[in-house]
Amino acid sequence: MKKNMKNYYEELLLRMMMIHDFEEEIMRLYHEGAVHGTLHLCLGEEAVDVGSTAVLKDKDYIYTTHRGHGVCLGRGADVNSVMAEILGRVTGSNKGRGGSMHICDRERGLMGSNGIVGANAPLACGAALTIKLKGIKDAVSVCFSGDGAANTGAVLESMNLAGVWKLPIIFVLVENHYAVSTVVERASANVDFSKRAEPFGLQCFETDGNDIIAVMDTMAKAREYTVTNMRPCLVIEHTYRVAGHSKSDTNKYRSEEEINYWVERGPIRRFKDKLTAECISTVNELEHIEKKAHEIVSNAIDYALGQPEAAQDIEELLGAVYAD
Repeated sequence: MKKNMKNYYEELLLRMMMIHDFEEEIMRLYHEGAVHGTLHLCLGEEAVDVGSTAVLKDKDYIYTTHRGHGVCLGRGADVNSVMAEILGRVTGSNKGRGGSMHICDRERGLMGSNGIVGANAPLACGAALTIKLKGIKDAVSVCFSGDGAANTGAVLESMNLAGVWKLPIIFVLVENHYAVSTVVERASANVDFSKRAEPFGLQCFETDGNDIIAVMDTMAKAREYTVTNMRPCLVIEHTYRVAGHSKSDTNKYRSEEEINYWVERGPIRRFKDKLTAECISTVNELEHIEKKAHEIVSNAIDYALGQPEAAQDIEELLGAVYAD
């Protein structure tokens, strides 16, 4: 194992651990009254968040869902800025005005999370059309959605539009088993989501969303296909949402045995086992990475809590409102 590859793998693990710690800490802060609004955590989906974004390029556009913290952090958004945004501070990525569901970082191609299920798909098509019309080379638009959103008209119509217009867009379907409290088998007549690609002429790629290397390899292939052929594609990533749907979800609709089954097979644990089994990293090195992840999140909390709260002045707030 070359040193640079070892460092890269450990950086991937650090990002997953940091996202996991970040999500647990903002839930704690919510219960302490420091977070307003709602929260949708991505616990259990860390390989999807890091692996899907690790292979993207600077010119790519990314549209995430209401469960978007992990994608933003996986992409490289500043953890201090994201924490400040969720805590409603003026130094947040959106000056504390957007909160958990509307994180945006255009320098990194993060065009904004979306609180409406499936509503990011038409927007992502717009970005893909921009790429095509402007002749931007080696760039794609990426749209994340869950299996619940896969049944919405906005997503299906966007897939059709992308197929008709031959847009450079990757639809990433994060199949995490539940849409709020409804298990996927009760919401979809056919849970083989790869079939969704066929009517719209989309190439389909499918992967184990709890294996970060598999996710990266699959996304790299999907991106290469889209860039080379100027065609849309569908990527299905099978994972499991360990956390409840939102901060008020007590997980009463599923058993502890089911959740624990997936915790044991979670992406962070699997990648740690891989690194030690293949003698890439030692147990002590992994403990050091975990400690570093915790320090990053802890420092971000200290930073955010020390910042002024978002502006309340009406003129200041209207300064970010535009109308024709």
